[in-house]
Amino acid sequence: MTERPVLPPNQALAAPGKWPVVGEQAPRADDAPWTVALDGLVEAPQRWSLDALRALPQTERIIDIHCVTRWSKLGARFEGVPFRLLIEAARPRPEARFVSFVARSPRAHSTSMPLADLLALDPLVAFRYEGEELAAIHGGPVRMVVPGRYFYKSLKWLERIELLAEDRLGYWEDRMGYHNRADPWAEERYVVRHLDRRTVMGLFERRDLSGQDLLGLLADGMGLEGLNARGALLRNAQFRRADLRGADFAGANLSNAHLEAADLRGANLRDADAEGADFRGADLRGADFTGASLFGASFCAEPGQPAMDARIDPSTRIEAAQLEKLSPAQQDFLRRALGLPG
Repeated sequence: MTERPVLPPNQALAAPGKWPVVGEQAPRADDAPWTVALDGLVEAPQRWSLDALRALPQTERIIDIHCVTRWSKLGARFEGVPFRLLIEAARPRPEARFVSFVARSPRAHSTSMPLADLLALDPLVAFRYEGEELAAIHGGPVRMVVPGRYFYKSLKWLERIELLAEDRLGYWEDRMGYHNRADPWAEERYVVRHLDRRTVMGLFERRDLSGQDLLGLLADGMGLEGLNARGALLRNAQFRRADLRGADFAGANLSNAHLEAADLRGANLRDADAEGADFRGADLRGADFTGASLFGASFCAEPGQPAMDARIDPSTRIEAAQLEKLSPAQQDFLRRALGLPG
């Protein structure tokens, strides 16, 4: 029997002792007492104060965190109330098939999952991490922790749990195109839209993708020298081996984009969102990453992976402060390639 690898596909370990912060930084400013409601298609709607929730039976779990931006943190220790206990107290009606989790955040962002999946995964309504109260920046005082899914399914600042007959997509799934199932082992990061080929080919012919929303764009191996993609939304775009010399990606969203072995000499990536982007094997000489978010990006192979290093020299503009968001292997590689002090 083949042993399952420790990390899901295309994930890298976060730096030791680090829990990177992704998304919003703090809950909604509100003087009202914090409560967590469980309602919708239930026989016995519930509302708990934080003290009442903490008084319920708690347990400790060791759970691996896998972020969609390609970092993982293994063996995180959380304490909290099993989600199953809350569901049992509310007594779901037979037609309840989905669960929506709503945050006490400025925009009340949410996420959802099938009830059957949640019961099988056995998540926690968590209050503590590594023996300490959860910090607000990490979802405290109370958040969901759902094992076996990308971490955007583990909602910060839990305020409401609603049981539904039909699914209701959350913010990341509905507005940002994140995959609704979010299984990291199947690499379910984004939903790839079916684009009108004629429209896309017209954009390619003009080499102008500026301002376009082109999630999952397929452009592997294409000749796109001088491409204008300023401000484009290119999450999960496929640009492997593409000729992107002198391309302008300023302010673009290239999160989780595949740029392996692409020619990006002289490309402008200033202020781009390149979180989780894969630049392994790409030619990045003269490329400008000033101000770009490189959280979880890859420029070389992680330990145990086949060698596939980006081509970088001192003409590649990456600021030393940007390296802090990368894994130790990525930091070491870039420091050597850029001639920065270790």
